[in-house]
Amino acid sequence: MKVKTTEEIEKALAPVAEACGVEIYEIVFKQGKNSSLTVFLDTDREGGIDLDTCEKFHNAADPVLDELDPTFGQPYTLNVSSPGIDRPFKKDSDFLRHIGKKVEIKLFAPVKGQKFFEAILLEYNPQAGNIAVDREGEIFKLNLSQITKISEAIEFD
Repeated sequence: MKVKTTEEIEKALAPVAEACGVEIYEIVFKQGKNSSLTVFLDTDREGGIDLDTCEKFHNAADPVLDELDPTFGQPYTLNVSSPGIDRPFKKDSDFLRHIGKKVEIKLFAPVKGQKFFEAILLEYNPQAGNIAVDREGEIFKLNLSQITKISEAIEFD
């Protein structure tokens, strides 16, 4: 099935996201017997993305997608969701909003004896492609190419 690019879809849906007070985290199109277009939303608001926000976005996005026709007339299901609390950082904004906060880092190969650890994200430099972290008082830099996954550390009470 021929589909429009996720960039085209995101550009068309950006005003809808802005009107709903959210940002588009990721767009995933799955082809098959039951093709689906899933739009993952994110926000800085306390409480994150809730069901009401997903419904509001879905209702506002429907007419925009009908006009865009991302599947050139082929049927698909539109899903709207939160990326979840343990989602990996993908955009600059993900890194920037977590400066000064605890993050979980998984590496391809051990650094300082570990492939997985928690640390405070001190700095994000997209031009240099690296981050600076503080792991238990030890400050060091990691190249983004070394990192398998970086996400917010989940604290359980």
